[in-house]
Amino acid sequence: MNEGFRVLVYATVFAVLAGWVLYLGRDILVPIVFSVMAMYVILGSARLLERAPVIGPALPPRLRYGLSALAMLAALLLLGWLVMDSVDALVAQAPHYQAQLVALAQRGATVLGLESEPSWETIRRGALDRLSLQKLAASLLLSLGAILAGLTVIGLYVVFLMVERGHFDAKVAALSDDPARVAQVRRIVTDINHRIGTYLALKTLLSLLLGLASWIILAAMGVELAGFWALLIGLLNYVPYIGSVLGVALPALFALLQFGDLKTALLLAGGLSVVQFLNGNLLDPYLMGSSLNLSPFVILVCLTVWTALWGMAGAFLAVPLTACLVMVLAEFNGGRPIAVLLSKKGEV
Repeated sequence: MNEGFRVLVYATVFAVLAGWVLYLGRDILVPIVFSVMAMYVILGSARLLERAPVIGPALPPRLRYGLSALAMLAALLLLGWLVMDSVDALVAQAPHYQAQLVALAQRGATVLGLESEPSWETIRRGALDRLSLQKLAASLLLSLGAILAGLTVIGLYVVFLMVERGHFDAKVAALSDDPARVAQVRRIVTDINHRIGTYLALKTLLSLLLGLASWIILAAMGVELAGFWALLIGLLNYVPYIGSVLGVALPALFALLQFGDLKTALLLAGGLSVVQFLNGNLLDPYLMGSSLNLSPFVILVCLTVWTALWGMAGAFLAVPLTACLVMVLAEFNGGRPIAVLLSKKGEV
């Protein structure tokens, strides 16, 4: 058997087995990976804080880590508060949204030339009666409980990872008696720590700026739940390509439901699209550059693969996980051709 073909078969079998393990172990692996990424955000934010003029170099490392961790905790608390406040606001405004939905359905029926205009009763019988509100409420409560439990586990993982971080170098040194192998492992870990940490910290900064600019537009146009939508737009910025589309489409659809006016919804969509364009084509390239060195097509494919394996969590983690994989493959002769193909310009 040709040696190259044998290697291809082994690599394919290994990839299939790895994907199977990742899919079956997603409930265990996703919190661990999120905790590692959260630690990278803390470390990357601390490095960016160190570069701040005047006060940055004067702050001790532990204080910088503490400030970064407190900022992340504050963001999570803000997220929880906005979600709960938004649910209360939606319940309070439900009759208004119901009336607007009926009006929109009747307009659509007129445009399509339908003989009978739909009413709330026909909409309810056609769609809502097929849903069990009790089951839906129970499912939402279970989802919220699972999210809170997951965040608690992730928080504990992050604490222990930060505590044990000081012993990591000694563990790496004990991995092998070969100094060259130990140096290679340290180089890979250092490269991953620096590039992924910087990427996530800068991506978080860009998401905050994007959310702030979107909130200004939403608030100026009188869109309800502007804070919630701005936060959602910032979170969706972590998802490549699709996140930008959803960050414009979802608030625009909500504005259509709130105002019942297509022109207002299109105007909002245009304003948010301008902000997304400036973020994706000016700020993002200026601050991020090609720090992760990934092909756009590869990012899109990996987004599909990781989403299929881990759902929405995979969509958020697709880019950093793929970048880590490329950096590891680039250090070995057998994996270097794959890393070259996955890179943006063939340079690894």
